Amino acid sequence: FKIFVCRRSKTVKVESIKHFSGVNFYTHQAAIVASLDYETLAETNTQQVPDLPNRLFEIFPSLINHRCADKSGETFSARLAEGIHLTHAIEHVALEMFDQIDREPTGRCQCGSPRTKQDRLVVETRSGEVMRYLIPRAVGIVDALVHGQEPRLGNVLVSAREIFDDVELGPSGRCIIDAAEKLGIPWIRENDYSLVQLGYGRNLHLVQAAATDLSSVIAVDIVGYKNETKKRLERFSVPTPPGCIVCTEGEAVEAVERLQFPVVIKPLNGNQGKGVTLDVVTDDDVRIAFHHAQRFSSRVLIEELLHGNDYRVLVVGGKMVAASERQAGKVTGDGRQTLQELVETENQNPLRGEGHEKPLTKFKLTPNVIENLLKNGLSLSTVVPAGEEVEVSIGMNLSTGGTARDVTDDVHRSVQLMCERAARVVNLDICGIDLMLQDISKPLPQERGGIIEINASPGLRMHVHPSEGQSRDVGRAIVEMLYPNNAQSRIPIIAVTGTNGKTTVTRMISHVLGTTGRNIGTTTTDGILLNGESIVFGDTTGPASARTILSDKIVDIAVLETARGGILRRGLGWDWADIGVITNITEDHIGQDGIASVKDLVEIKALIAERIREGGTLVLNADDEESADLVHRPAVARTERNIVFFSTQEANPIIQTHMDAGGTVYFLQDGWISESRNGSVEKLVATAQIPVTINGTAEYQIQNAMAATAVARGMGMSAITIAEALGTFSGDRNNQGRTNIYHVNEGFVVVDYGHNPKAIEAIGKMILSWGMRTTGIISFPGDRTDQVIEAASRQAAKAFDRIIIKGDKNLRGRREGEVAEMMIRAIEANGGPKEITFEPDPNAAFENAISTIRANEVVVFFYEKLEPIKLILEKYKAVPTESVLNTVAAPITAGELA
Repeated sequence: FKIFVCRRSKTVKVESIKHFSGVNFYTHQAAIVASLDYETLAETNTQQVPDLPNRLFEIFPSLINHRCADKSGETFSARLAEGIHLTHAIEHVALEMFDQIDREPTGRCQCGSPRTKQDRLVVETRSGEVMRYLIPRAVGIVDALVHGQEPRLGNVLVSAREIFDDVELGPSGRCIIDAAEKLGIPWIRENDYSLVQLGYGRNLHLVQAAATDLSSVIAVDIVGYKNETKKRLERFSVPTPPGCIVCTEGEAVEAVERLQFPVVIKPLNGNQGKGVTLDVVTDDDVRIAFHHAQRFSSRVLIEELLHGNDYRVLVVGGKMVAASERQAGKVTGDGRQTLQELVETENQNPLRGEGHEKPLTKFKLTPNVIENLLKNGLSLSTVVPAGEEVEVSIGMNLSTGGTARDVTDDVHRSVQLMCERAARVVNLDICGIDLMLQDISKPLPQERGGIIEINASPGLRMHVHPSEGQSRDVGRAIVEMLYPNNAQSRIPIIAVTGTNGKTTVTRMISHVLGTTGRNIGTTTTDGILLNGESIVFGDTTGPASARTILSDKIVDIAVLETARGGILRRGLGWDWADIGVITNITEDHIGQDGIASVKDLVEIKALIAERIREGGTLVLNADDEESADLVHRPAVARTERNIVFFSTQEANPIIQTHMDAGGTVYFLQDGWISESRNGSVEKLVATAQIPVTINGTAEYQIQNAMAATAVARGMGMSAITIAEALGTFSGDRNNQGRTNIYHVNEGFVVVDYGHNPKAIEAIGKMILSWGMRTTGIISFPGDRTDQVIEAASRQAAKAFDRIIIKGDKNLRGRREGEVAEMMIRAIEANGGPKEITFEPDPNAAFENAISTIRANEVVVFFYEKLEPIKLILEKYKAVPTESVLNTVAAPITAGELA
C-alpha cells in the first residue's frame, strides 16, 4: 500500500481547518471543517481530469467500495465518472486514509458550494486531530493527480496512527462513553489522555479509563501494593496463595525455602505483567527472576504458584459483570516456517494491533521472550512441527500478546460471591480480580486455588473484544453504577441568544431563578458568575465558558448567553438545552465572519432553537419577524417542544393565533405582563414595578422581562415569586452596563452597550418619551458594513438633539476618521441636529458632556469599555436611579426644548 506525505499545493489551498468537539453551526456532531481555496480550479470537476478514477483506484483500491452520502446507494466510482467537484474527491481520499488505520468509521461528510473559488469540507468525526492531519494530505494527493504528477510517498498513515494513539481514548474509555451516549448521558473530553466528564453540574462524574471519581484513593493504594492486598484478603478469609516480600537476592532464595516450588516472582507494585516470572523451580531461576522484577520495583513479591487456569473477573459496584479465561499467546507450527516467521505471520492477523488499538496485541520478541524460549529449548530459528503450539508471550496479559475467552456465564456462584466479597474487602468500585482455578465453573476449592491479584482501573478490552465468546457491555455496567436507576445526569440548561437584550435576559433569568435557593451558573458577555458573584471577567459567551459552568459540581442550573462568535468559531459547549430564548435577530455584525445579511445571522442563531431537547421549551419574540419565524424551520418543527411567544402588543396576530390554539404566550395588557396558558389569562407583574423598565418607558426591557418570566414559568416558578424577584432586579446592582441611568446635577446620564441600529432605535424611543433635551455620544465599529453604520446613524438622527461622535482607537480596517465622516453625512442627510461634533478621545467626549449637562437633559453614552466611564461617573458624583419620571418635576415642552 502506498503512503503519502503532504506537499504544498499550487492551486488547491487549505485556508483554514477548525475542530469542533461538539454541536456546531455546520453539523450537530463533532467535526472537522476545512475551508479550501481552488483558485483557477474553481470550475474543474473530476470528469475533466484525464484518467483520474483509475489513478485514484490504483493508489486506493478500496475507494471502489465507497458510497456517497449525498445520493443514497450510489457508489463513489460512479459519481467520479459522472464528474463531481474536487472537494468530493478530497473528502473520500481523506476518509479512505482514515479507514486504512483501522479505526471506527467516521460520520458523514458534506461539501459547500461547487463551482466557486471557495469551498468547505465538513467531516463528522470524533477523531478530530487525526482528520485535521489527513485533510491537507488528501488535498495534496488530489491536487497532484489533477496536475498529472505523482504524489510523493511518505509515512502519512504511520503518522496518523501515532497521532491517534497519542490523543484518542483507549478501549476502556471508549466503551464507557459509547454506553453513556446510548443512555443519553452527555460527556466532555477533559484532556488528550483518558479523563472524561460524564453528565453536567451537580450530576457530573469523572472517569479515567476504568477508574471513576468514586474510586477510593485508599482502595487504589491498597491494591497497588500486592502484599497489602494479600494481608487484607487473608484477614477476611479470602483464599490467596502464601508469599512474602523480599528486597535482596539472598532474601529471595531464603524465602523460597519456606515456600513450595514452583513459585511466581513479581514486582510488589507492578502492572500489566511487567517484571513477572512464572513457574520458577530452581534457586538460579529465583536469582534471575528477582533481578528481573527489581527493574520495576525495589521490593519484590514471591508467592507459591497456583496451578490451574488463569481467569480475570470484573466487579463493578460490588457486582460481577464479566469474566474471562486468559491464555498465553501462542503460534501453531506448520513444519515449514521458523518460530520468528510464525510470529511475523500471526502479527499480520487483523485482530492484532499496536498497544490496545485492536482486540489482540501484536507479539514483541523482547529479550525476555527469547530467553524464555531458550529455557524451553527453542530459538527464533526453530522450525516448529506441524500442529505443535508454542507459547510466545510471557504471562497471560493481553498487552503482551495473550488471548481471552469469555466465561461470564460459566462462573460458579461460590466463585462469584468470593470475587464480590473481595471487592468489598478492598472497597474498590471497579476492580479486575485475577484468579487461578482449575475450573471456574466448579465450586470454590478448599486449597490450591484463589485470588492472586486485584487490579484498580482494570483493562476492559478482554471483555468488550474477547478472542472467543460473547462481548460484554461492561461500559454500560460502569455508567449505570454512576447513575443507578436512571438517575439524573444533566442539569437544566437555559440558552439565550439574539442580537439585542441577550445579556440582560440572561442576567434577569439568573436573578429570578437564584431566589429559589438553587445554585445558578451564568455566562455572559461580561463574565462568568456563580450565584451572582463574578468568577471570570470578559466576553464569556463561547463553549469554553459554558463548560466552565457545566463542569462545576456545585451548579444546579446553567443559564448560558450564547453569542454569534462562539457558535461560528467553536460551536456549543453542550449538546441539548432545556429552554432556549431568542430575543430578536436584527442587523449587526454584517461583514464579519462571512456574514452578509440578517438571513445569515438567522442561520447561525437558529442553532439554539434546533438544540432544545424534546419536551423542552423554546421562547420566541413575536414582535421580531426573524425570531418568530424560527418555529417553522424543519429542524425545529419536527421535534416536540413547547413553543412560547412574547409580545408587547396584545393584538399581535402571532400571539392571538397561538393563544387561540391553547399555547402559552406573554403579552402587555394595561401595564401588566400577562400570561395566557391553555386559554386562561393571568396578570403576573406590573411593568412599573420592574425597576429596569424605567416606569414602563423602556419597552425593550419589558420584552426582556417577558422572556425571563417565560423561562421562570417554564422552570415551575410561581407568579408571585417571579414578580417579587423582578421587582428587585436593579440596573445598577444586577445589570451593569445595560441602560444604567444616573442623576447628575439636574440632568440624567444613560450608559448603554448599544452598537447597532435597533439598539439605538430602542434607546431613542425610551428617552424621547421622557420629554427632555437629548445628547448622544456615539460611534460604531469599523468592521461593520457601510449600510449598518448608516442605518444606525439614521436612528441617532431621530433620537438626539445633539450628537457627539467619539473616536475609536481600534479602527478595525478603516482609515482614521472614516467612520465619523460617514456618520455625519448620514445624520445630516436624515435631518439630524445641527449640533454635531467630533471628539477623538471617547472618555473626554463623555466627561465634557457631563461637565456641561443642563437641567432636564439626558446624555446617552454608548460605551466600549465600562470601567473608565464608571470612574468619570464617580468623579461627578452620579447617583444611580431608575425613576426618571418621578425625579423630574415636569416634562419640558417643545418650546422650552427649542
